[in-house]
Amino acid sequence: MSVLTPLRPAVARHGWVQALAAVLAGLVSMAVVAALGLWAAGAAELPDNAFPRVVAATVVTAVGGTVELSGDAGGLAESDAGLTVVPLSVTLVGALVVAAGFLRPLRHRAVTGAGELAGWAARIAVLWLGGLLALAYAARQTFSLSLDDLGEDALGDLGDVFGISPEVGFTTDVPATVFFGLLWLAGVLVLALLVSRGAPLPGRLLRFQESVRPAAYAMVVLLLAWVALGVVIGLVVAATRGHAVETLAVILLGLPNLVWLALTIGLGVTWNGHVEGPFGLPMPHVLDEVLRGRYDAELNLSTLAEYDSRVWWLVAVDSALLLAVAFVMAMRSPARMRAWQHAVHMAVALALTVLMICLVGRISAHYGLSVLGIGDLGGDLGGELFLKAEVWTAFGLALLWGLIAGFLGGLLARPMRHRGEVAALGEG
Repeated sequence: MSVLTPLRPAVARHGWVQALAAVLAGLVSMAVVAALGLWAAGAAELPDNAFPRVVAATVVTAVGGTVELSGDAGGLAESDAGLTVVPLSVTLVGALVVAAGFLRPLRHRAVTGAGELAGWAARIAVLWLGGLLALAYAARQTFSLSLDDLGEDALGDLGDVFGISPEVGFTTDVPATVFFGLLWLAGVLVLALLVSRGAPLPGRLLRFQESVRPAAYAMVVLLLAWVALGVVIGLVVAATRGHAVETLAVILLGLPNLVWLALTIGLGVTWNGHVEGPFGLPMPHVLDEVLRGRYDAELNLSTLAEYDSRVWWLVAVDSALLLAVAFVMAMRSPARMRAWQHAVHMAVALALTVLMICLVGRISAHYGLSVLGIGDLGGDLGGELFLKAEVWTAFGLALLWGLIAGFLGGLLARPMRHRGEVAALGEG
């Protein structure tokens, strides 16, 4: 007589080999996207075999690391430079690949122990730390700038007389890179657990999944929908208006920077910025027109509409996408939830998402050179670019939009059969 036991799905192992595969896949995918984007932007022509180091620096900044710029122009001149920008295309690819590698061994599970989950995440974190340190020490380079090459004849003569040879380089702040890189990884792993319906949670956290997971999933869908829309628009522009290589560089390096900026502007958010000198926002050109020449200029629906009235379509796109993801959120939630509960969940999720965009979407860049103590020489030897959002106004607007969209999405989903309804009928 034999006892038959029900078949259980095999659980994938999640040891050091699997952790190494997840980390390598994430870093390699980010490096490939960064390399292709930088190649399209012309960085492959940098001297002194600097291209691999620039790729490493781009990956470092993509995960929240800090790259510091330095300048030196000899005893009679001074140079100053700074850059703060996150290449969110590289960030997004890395986050998706690392999250997939983290979740893959956990599928076919309903519940997991906190210790098991923490151990699996810790293995990934240890190997990720090693990758961060390798990138941080690889991302170091110094370039020499020729005043003659910049087209400044008078300055070129001064350079010949006084031996002025301006240099600019970059290096990484290793402690800051390690801290923010590990923080980025923790955020990716937590978000992966929140978004994936099939990912197991410790028993004590199961009660939170009904309110948190559908809203988190809706926000990821919203962000990815904007990116997909941006890719389509970018490809159409490249095919019809030329500049295909430049457009490819934008798509591979900073597409989410632009489309998520558009998302917030469509909600009514105001960004303050300034553009001067050789710096500029890559596309669309209307952003540069609004910001150039005016210090602390406002970038919002009104100011953009003065140059291109089509910007009002952002409001319509935001409205349609928010209503769609609110409906998706409600359909993934238990049927017993009320419309006002969907509204609250959507408002909190959207506010946090917009806050994240405002923080990671900030841009700051400047470079200046002075000779013999005579100020910033300007021209191609100096410039400034900054862009930052009015954070608390954005937070409030996101709450309002989330409340409205969440309530309407809950009402639309009410007559539909969705998750939790069968169980509720069975109990009746």
